[in-house]
Amino acid sequence: MRKFLYIYIIMCVGVLVASCSDMDDNERFTYVKPAPVARCVLLEDYTGQLCVNCPKAVGVINQIHEVYGDNIIAVGIHGGRLSLSSSLSDLGLATAESEEYYQSAGAPSQPSGRINRKGEPSTIDSWQELVTSEIEKTAPLSLSLAAVYDAGSRTVNVTVGANGVDGNVAGKLQLWIVEDNIVAPQRQPDGSTKVDYVHNHVFRSAVNGTWGESFNIAEGEEKSVTASAALKANWKPEDCSVVAFVYNESGVMQAAKVKIINDNEE
Repeated sequence: MRKFLYIYIIMCVGVLVASCSDMDDNERFTYVKPAPVARCVLLEDYTGQLCVNCPKAVGVINQIHEVYGDNIIAVGIHGGRLSLSSSLSDLGLATAESEEYYQSAGAPSQPSGRINRKGEPSTIDSWQELVTSEIEKTAPLSLSLAAVYDAGSRTVNVTVGANGVDGNVAGKLQLWIVEDNIVAPQRQPDGSTKVDYVHNHVFRSAVNGTWGESFNIAEGEEKSVTASAALKANWKPEDCSVVAFVYNESGVMQAAKVKIINDNEE
């Protein structure tokens, strides 16, 4: 009886093993699509220190930020004849890169801006509606950022983490340094010049080239990118942030922003 029981158990195990080996790979695993990711929106604010109406754009940006918080990322792009060059004075905020961005956007009247690089630059009265339209969409990837500053070398080391969420993404990854709390002259709506005006979210430099670097990621894939850049002597690291965004000819697909921290604050 015991011998018969052993034979019966062995036969049952054999049947189970055979049934498992015949199972198709597609039947063994069920693909789970990554959860949708909220979209952060990039607002490129084309501005200039000699532009009397440009301070009005700041008020609009602040109103939008009150509604959407950190999901809206504004960057002030100084360029054109109403700008002051940083190559002539530390009080000037236009750079060769920001001038190139401004000219590439068609040298629009100021103030104006582009929302996620969709369409032509628009006036400030349409920003709220355009931001709302973009922010209601989900993003095809997520971005995480870390930016650590080394005081000895005045270098910031940037790490970007990316996760593919929806479809395959092909485009470019752009990294920028922006700075807040810059005290520099600004023309005012009444025609006067405020010499101690405080400028925020000012574009300072591109970390990985003027137009970024090639970047592809598939759905479900994880990637990490590192880069570094030196801060100029008149840039205050405690007021600087890094902005990252992935874009292609259709516009910006996702953006992120993080404050630069000192390496002893980690």
